[in-house]
Amino acid sequence: MTNLRALIAEDEPILSLTLQNMLKTSWPALQLCSVVENGVQAVQQALTHLPDVLFLDIKMPGKTGLEVAQELAEEWPDEKAFPLIVYVTAYDEYALAAFEHSAADYVLKPVSTERLNKTVQRLQARLDDGRQRAGELERVLGQLRQLLPAQGQSALPGQPAPSQRLSIIRAAVGNQIRMIALEEVLYFEATDKYINVVTAEHSSLIRSSLRELLPQLDQQQFWQIHRSTVVNSRHIHAAHKDEAGKISLKLRGSEDRLQVSRVYSHLFKQM
Repeated sequence: MTNLRALIAEDEPILSLTLQNMLKTSWPALQLCSVVENGVQAVQQALTHLPDVLFLDIKMPGKTGLEVAQELAEEWPDEKAFPLIVYVTAYDEYALAAFEHSAADYVLKPVSTERLNKTVQRLQARLDDGRQRAGELERVLGQLRQLLPAQGQSALPGQPAPSQRLSIIRAAVGNQIRMIALEEVLYFEATDKYINVVTAEHSSLIRSSLRELLPQLDQQQFWQIHRSTVVNSRHIHAAHKDEAGKISLKLRGSEDRLQVSRVYSHLFKQM
C-alpha cells in the first residue's frame, strides 16, 4: 500500500486539524492530498485528485457528507477504483443506528484515538483486498440507498399525510402565477436555487430545492432518479439500458431523455 492518498472534508477547523494530526500518527504512510471545509469543495477536489480514502463530515456547508458521496458515486470515472469513505458524525443514537445497519464506516465526534485506529485497520485491510476494492462502488451505492432516505426524514420525520401533500404547483411566469396540477408534471429538475417544473406543454421555474420539495410529494408516484431529477413515474413510457449499463427514460408527451444515476438504478433492476 504505497502512495495512498486521502481527502478530509470538515468545516470545524479545530476538528479538522485534530483529525489530520491523528492520521499522521495512526497511518503515517497516508498522504493528505486535500483538506476542505465544505461539501462543494469536497466534490471538486475529490474529482480532481481521485483520492483513495475520504473522511467526510456529515453536516457541513454546501453539501452534506451523504450528498458528497452521492454526487461522487454518480460522477466517478469508471476506470478509477472508488474511494473508501469514512463518515465523521456527531449524530444521535437513532441516526447512528442507520449507519450501523448500512455497514458504513464512521467515526463519532469527538474522534477518539482508539476508534480511529480501528477504522484505519479496517481501511487498510480492504485496500489490501483487491476484490473488496473492486466492489467498493457497489458497496457505497448500497449504503447510500439506505442512508439517503434516513437523511431526508431527519428534517421532516415520516411521509406527510395525503392531505398535506402538494396537489398544485404555483410557478411565477412574468407578472403572472401559473397553476400547475401535479398530475401534469413530467419531471422536476434542480438548477442551483431553482427547480424547473416540466410538463408536456411548458416548463416553469420555482424557487425551491429538491430537499424541500421531496417530502411534499407522494414518493410512490414521484421517483428520484438522479440527485437533480425527480420523475413522475406515471409518465414513464420506457427505460433503455445502453451497452455500458447506463439507463435512460423516455417519457410520454416529451422528447426529453432522462438519465438514471447509479444510485437509483436499482429502481429498474428488472432490466
